[in-house]
Amino acid sequence: MELFFFSLFALISVVCAINVVLQKHPISSALSLIGVMGSLAVMYLALGAEFIAMAQIIVYAGAIMVLFIFVIMLLNAGAESSRGRSWIVQVLGFPLMVALLGVLCYFSMQWFPDSGFVKFGDFQGGGAQQVGYALFTDYLLPFEVTSVLILIAIIGAIVLARKEMD
Repeated sequence: MELFFFSLFALISVVCAINVVLQKHPISSALSLIGVMGSLAVMYLALGAEFIAMAQIIVYAGAIMVLFIFVIMLLNAGAESSRGRSWIVQVLGFPLMVALLGVLCYFSMQWFPDSGFVKFGDFQGGGAQQVGYALFTDYLLPFEVTSVLILIAIIGAIVLARKEMD
């Protein structure tokens, strides 16, 4: 039963991720990204990482996506203009993508031959104490750098939007 739910939400995640790239309007793309984040949270729940799943919903599907949508609305981004694809992309795109996935699978099997199977519910490191300790000891610098980068992106979006208004 766990394998069915994992496969279902993995499929939903992949379909939503493909939809993020294929959408022409940025708001629709952001909403598809929320679908990806929600399905990832369900997969975290299946693995037994309840805290990480709830943080995924609250932080990424909630706060970060609200920030993305706010910036998109602030920039007044319209739908992307449609351009014709070259014949090279139409002919070679799908076969090259399949070849890339095959090479990635081959090398991941070569580099990690003895990796065991995932047992649903066996993960014990997703509690608030473990995540908080790791976040504020080992990963403090990347955490702070990420918050500064998000602040810089917001300021840049405001500056760009203000120049277009003048």
